Amino acid sequence: MIRIVLVDDHEMVRIGVSAYLQAQADMEVIGEAVNGKDAVDLVLSLRPDIVLMDMVMPIMNGAEATKEIIAQWPQAKIMIVTSFLDDDKVYPALEAGAVSYVMKTSKAKQIADAIRQTLNGQAVLEPEVTNKMMKRMRQGQDRPLHEELTDREHEILLLMAKGRSNQDIADELFIALKTVKTHVSNILSKLQVQDRTQAVVYAFQQGLVPKS
Repeated sequence: MIRIVLVDDHEMVRIGVSAYLQAQADMEVIGEAVNGKDAVDLVLSLRPDIVLMDMVMPIMNGAEATKEIIAQWPQAKIMIVTSFLDDDKVYPALEAGAVSYVMKTSKAKQIADAIRQTLNGQAVLEPEVTNKMMKRMRQGQDRPLHEELTDREHEILLLMAKGRSNQDIADELFIALKTVKTHVSNILSKLQVQDRTQAVVYAFQQGLVPKS
């Protein structure tokens, strides 16, 4: 069962989203918060599998709440569900540590599927969000950053793009988990990104991931 905390200051949104998710056989909404400050306390107390986080809220916004949660619980998986695609919303949220970024206008099934993908370590991003991140990455870039990756790092980046966790990668490549973590750290450094989500965005945008 996927345990979910829903954070949104609009009651009707919470009622609608919660009702749909509760109807899913594999999901349970275990808590709700109406602002970022309450969300931080609730998430750190309940430790849910997934946090659905709105962006524009009173007292503390979604990006600030995400940053605070990640600072105290780095393993948290936070999925932004919002109506905004402005630069001042997208960048702070992803830089704070959010894994996925989807729109409230998405179909209910798409949001449910995105929850499952996010739980499995996959970044689910609106196309416009992906484009924004890549535009920022390209600024001031003279040559493709991925050319600095070793063959092993390139291999691991592709597995990351497939949603594999560090343990999955270690098992698949028959290497130690500590070694995988070192490679991932090197990948993030060479690609000049802050987290796995941004690394995966880079991989897709640069055409490094073979089309299935």
